[in-house]
Amino acid sequence: MSSEIDSEIVQIGESLIRFIDTEVMPLERANTALLSDERKLFDERGRYVPEVLALRRTVRMKSAEAGFYTMLAPAELGGGGLDTVAAVYLQELVARRYGPERTLVHPVVIPSPFTNGLSPVLTFLQPELKQKALPGIASGEKTLCFALSEPNAGSDVMAIKTTAKRDGDDWVISGSKQWITNSPYADYAMVFAITDPDAAAARRGGISAFFVETGTPGFDVTSVIPIMGHLGGDTGIIALDGVRVPDANRIGELGEGLNVAMHGINRGRLGMASTCLGYAEWGLALTTDYARQRKTFGKPIAEHQAIQMHLADAAMDIFAAKNIIMTCARRIDEGQPARAEIAMAKAYSTEMLSRVMDRCIQVHGGMGLTNEVRLEAGYRFARTMRIPDGTGEIQRRTIAQELLRDRLVF
Repeated sequence: MSSEIDSEIVQIGESLIRFIDTEVMPLERANTALLSDERKLFDERGRYVPEVLALRRTVRMKSAEAGFYTMLAPAELGGGGLDTVAAVYLQELVARRYGPERTLVHPVVIPSPFTNGLSPVLTFLQPELKQKALPGIASGEKTLCFALSEPNAGSDVMAIKTTAKRDGDDWVISGSKQWITNSPYADYAMVFAITDPDAAAARRGGISAFFVETGTPGFDVTSVIPIMGHLGGDTGIIALDGVRVPDANRIGELGEGLNVAMHGINRGRLGMASTCLGYAEWGLALTTDYARQRKTFGKPIAEHQAIQMHLADAAMDIFAAKNIIMTCARRIDEGQPARAEIAMAKAYSTEMLSRVMDRCIQVHGGMGLTNEVRLEAGYRFARTMRIPDGTGEIQRRTIAQELLRDRLVF
């Protein structure tokens, strides 16, 4: 991919890798006993222990000081304003270099564009609130969560039940949010709630967004949801019991919450696709080297046709994903519609990673099932990524809608 990228962005990538190698990986190695044992990584509630949170905060602030933490954020928020092609290149680069389950690397050095950091959603904050909140977020001292999904409203976001009712100059928010990444640790939450029940019932808007300090009375993260193969994690359930916020904390216009949300979600989906691409490249490189070294029946397994088929299939999948992602990124940077292309990138790349990791494990045999080479971690990550931010089925629905409306041009 680097041959198609502007030399300035390639240099930023090289600097980013040097930063991680010199500032972050030494922390990973020095704390291996803590970070590699989930019984030490999480407390009895499934939350990261204070030592891990302190390490992640240190890395965020180091990354912010070096200019990497905010480099993908909009310039109007004080970020680096790098374009979409640069973003997908840099996210893929980090994933390819370091692979899965680097607690202090992903997504700490470069935050998710809608879960944390200077999210594009924050461009809709009112000026006074920007002045107050953005410096702490940009420095890595404060973190965010994106509270849209609910127990009965995941893919169907219009089915949310959380409400925000006007009370003078305030809004009073009540309801529940579920599957909310970083919610157990966030200082601020971007909360989406129904402000016009009639419009929401007719599926014509009626949902608004609010910027909420998580220390506000009535805001409570009731539990952490351990995700596939983990004892704890980043994802939580939020209870909102009469949470009062001023109208000045509204994000964007009334009833336009879902339009506001998409400014972060689309970049998040493409970032997820880029990370999956990088992990797949990492896995294939690891597996190719192994195939050259491992011998059976008197010769390297790379010389067996059955193994070559696995490697070739993985290479084709990776090549296709890379081209889908880059085509999509260029369309966005050129100001062209890319609704279907974003859906393709997210669906194909997450499913591609599952296939590639499965093949890599198969080539490694029994070694692939251990946690020593981290392929099993990549496999678990791959299976997880096919669900959040729109399942593969929802992405296909979007693609079909664009196709049937003659908006998809090949």
